Amino acid sequence: MKAVCWWGKTEVRVVDVPDPKILNPHDAIVRVTLTAICGSDLHLYDGYVPTMMRGDILGHEFMGEIVEVGAEVKNLSVGDRVIVPFPICCGRCWFCKEGLWSLCDNTNPNAWMNESLMGYATAGLYGYSHMYGGYAGGQAQYVRVPFADVNPLKIPDGLPDEKVLFLTDIFPTGYMAAENCDIKPGDVVAVWGCGPVGQFAIQSAWMLGAGRVIAIDRFPERLRLAQADGRTEVLDYAEIDDVYTQLRDLTGGRGPDRCIDAVGMEAHGTFIDAFMDRVKQAMKLQFDRAHVLRQALHCCRKGGTVSIPGVYAGFIDKIPVGTAFGKGLTLKMGQTHVQKYTRPLLARIERGEIDPSFVISHRVTLDDAPEMYRTFRDKEDHCTKVVMRPE
Repeated sequence: MKAVCWWGKTEVRVVDVPDPKILNPHDAIVRVTLTAICGSDLHLYDGYVPTMMRGDILGHEFMGEIVEVGAEVKNLSVGDRVIVPFPICCGRCWFCKEGLWSLCDNTNPNAWMNESLMGYATAGLYGYSHMYGGYAGGQAQYVRVPFADVNPLKIPDGLPDEKVLFLTDIFPTGYMAAENCDIKPGDVVAVWGCGPVGQFAIQSAWMLGAGRVIAIDRFPERLRLAQADGRTEVLDYAEIDDVYTQLRDLTGGRGPDRCIDAVGMEAHGTFIDAFMDRVKQAMKLQFDRAHVLRQALHCCRKGGTVSIPGVYAGFIDKIPVGTAFGKGLTLKMGQTHVQKYTRPLLARIERGEIDPSFVISHRVTLDDAPEMYRTFRDKEDHCTKVVMRPE
């Protein structure tokens, strides 16, 4: 079959690889009908996530049709159309039963790698390094889906792929980011980053009762997309002197009630800390560029909440913990518990509350992946989100 494979820093290739096979009676094989490039994939592309190996199949946002099921998969049949959440979960461990799906104890065969860095291992992930299990990803024509009796969600007829694909990751990620804020009616929510996760965090904040949402970015196409709902306010941080001062002025001096860092480890900025981060990251002295996280902690009002859906990989310095402590901030973060959200968010799509396809700017095939990784990474051609059909 054809698949998009990691070949080294800033290099992906479309190559022929062996078709996946049923390895466990709980497996299924999915013929991929639509997949996407995620902002998290760019961390792999840029070489910031360790334990990648040449030839690893990329991609963790995918959906398709069941073409084969293992003997223990009783809830799915050949021909079923499904979305597949990006965390691979057993459904049986303490964490899965508590709804903490991305922290599953049983699906990462390389748990020792996670444990050496974090103390405890998390769930295996599709196409996201050997530290997270070394599972083949979904930017391919076919995918082996482990624990298929637990994770995939059947999609009813009549809903186009583009409307439901993002239930696999970015829609639940944006929603969980907003939910983690514990938004009260009328709250002011500031969202850093108007990429796909930021866009869903914005829309989810509105769904959960925000009174105002202020989006912060520097790319015109992303800011326009955020403004398209007619109520989200935007700040172009490249055009103003100080985001902190601007947010204080917009909130009567109090600051935003809730702040969401939807950027993560490759943040840009115009202050000295952002330039220091870039140098340290380039020299392998730190994993992450945390300018946005520092800014969110600085800008959030006293007693507020900072939610972090943006991915961070390791150790970072200059984090103003004293600021967070002194202001009594609550911090919530982590990989998304996608399986917790797929059914309720599918219901919102079916009711017409949201059409997640609004973030898509480019529709291509797998053969276009090498070019589109560069385009998406470099924010060229007004690119906000790429979906690919394995044709």
